[in-house]
Amino acid sequence: GDFLRNDSVGPKVSKELFTNGITALIVALAMMLVYIWFRFQWQFSVGAIAALAHDVIITLGMFALLRIEFNLTSIAALLTIIGYSMNDTVVVFDRIREDRRKYKQMADRKVIDLALNTTLSRTLLTSGTTLISLFAIYFLGGPVLQGMSFALIFGIVIGTYSSIFIASALVMSLGMDFTKKPVEEVQGFTGV
Repeated sequence: GDFLRNDSVGPKVSKELFTNGITALIVALAMMLVYIWFRFQWQFSVGAIAALAHDVIITLGMFALLRIEFNLTSIAALLTIIGYSMNDTVVVFDRIREDRRKYKQMADRKVIDLALNTTLSRTLLTSGTTLISLFAIYFLGGPVLQGMSFALIFGIVIGTYSSIFIASALVMSLGMDFTKKPVEEVQGFTGV
């Protein structure tokens, strides 16, 4: 025979899950801040976190504006957006660092411009192919997946924008200091 099933979560458990989700969001942002700080310099860390905060705030604003239900899948979408945007930003930052080493006499503004132009096609193609999949999920996945896929679609567009236009511009405004060696080039403890 057929079994009827009813899944529900009480308000106390629901509030706890939501609080844990928000905590995960904050912890993810903090861990990414530390990662970028050690991998690059503080200017890059500030640029990356500002871009991520931009992505989250704009996406939350879109939820509020369109009165879309904000639930645990929305938090999962925000965490995914943060990871995706951070990946895009790290690709650009890596290229800035590589180009700075390669073109030592070039002005910082030109190094950043070169890095952005070099990574632009990769960034747009990656975002474009991801968006194709997300549109398929949005239109064919049913109402259960529409909220999450909408958040991801919007967040990836905003994240791509912030990776290209906000993070690097903020690094430029704060100034870059390439006199210090990056973490991976510093001689470590040899055990001798």
